[in-house]
Amino acid sequence: MKKGILLTVFLACSIALNVVAQDRPLQIIMIGAHPDDCDIKSGGTAALFVAMGHHVKFVSVTNGDAGHQTEGGGMLAKRRIAETKEVARRLGVSYDVLDNHDGELLPSLEIRFQIIRKIREWKADVVIAPRSNDYHPDHRYTGVLVQDAAFMVGVPNVAPDVEPLRKNPIFLYFQDNFKKPNPFQADIAVDITPVIEKKLAGLDAHQSQFYEWLPWIGNYENEVPKDPAKHKEYLLAKRVQAPNPEVRKTLEKWYGKSRADQAKYAEAFEICEYGTQPTEQDIRRLFPMLGK
Repeated sequence: MKKGILLTVFLACSIALNVVAQDRPLQIIMIGAHPDDCDIKSGGTAALFVAMGHHVKFVSVTNGDAGHQTEGGGMLAKRRIAETKEVARRLGVSYDVLDNHDGELLPSLEIRFQIIRKIREWKADVVIAPRSNDYHPDHRYTGVLVQDAAFMVGVPNVAPDVEPLRKNPIFLYFQDNFKKPNPFQADIAVDITPVIEKKLAGLDAHQSQFYEWLPWIGNYENEVPKDPAKHKEYLLAKRVQAPNPEVRKTLEKWYGKSRADQAKYAEAFEICEYGTQPTEQDIRRLFPMLGK
C-alpha cells in the first residue's frame, strides 16, 4: 500500500514539474498495423503522457477487417473502429484508423504518403512504431513504412498538400522479443505501474480481439473468463509482462535503482537511427515522466 501511495505522489509531482517545464504540450504519435497494436505496446506510456497534459495520437495503418474467426469485411472494420473510439474515450488519446485492408498491407508509396501526412498533421515530436522484423507481415511493413517516412516528413516536395515539419521528430521502436537479424535494444524504459489500470481499460475495449479472435487463433479460448469482472485480471496475466533484466537495467538508468526496484510493469522503446538522434537531455524532456 505504501509503495502505491509513493508512486501516486511521484506521478503527481512529475505532472506539476512538467507543467512548469514545458512551454507547450508534447505531440506524440504511435503507429501500429492494427487497431489494438499501440494499446498493447504503449498504452501505459500514452496514459502517462495524457495525465501530464500532453497530446497522444494512436494510428492503425489497417482497418482490422480480417482479424476475427467468424466476422470479417466492412462490418468487422466498423466494429473495430468503434472499439478504438472507446479506447480514445478511456485513455484520452486521439485514435485514427486508415482504410487499408488487414493482412494485405504492402509498403507502397500511397500508404507512405498517408503516414507522412499523419505525422505532419500531428506536428509530432516523437513517433513510435514497430521494428521491421516481426512474425506478422502487416507489422513488418508498418515498420518499413514509418522508417521510409522518417526523412521525408521534412521534404516539402513530397506530399506537398501538407506542410512539412521543420524539425525531424525522434523515431522510436516498440519493444518486441524477436532476435534475428538483431534483438530489440531497450534505450528508454517507462514505469507504467501507476497507470496499469488505465492500460488494462484500453485493452478491455478491444472486445473482439482479446476475448474472441486472439484466444481463438492462439488456441487458448478456454482461458478467457466467462465472468467479465475477471477480464482485467486475465488481461494483466496474459498481455502485460514484468520487466525483463535488460528493461530493468534501463529503468535503473532513468529512474534510479530505488524507483526501478518498485516497478512492476514497464514499456520499453528503442531509438531508430533514421530520425533526430536524441541526447539524454532530449529524452528526459520528451519523456518527462522519467524525472530529472
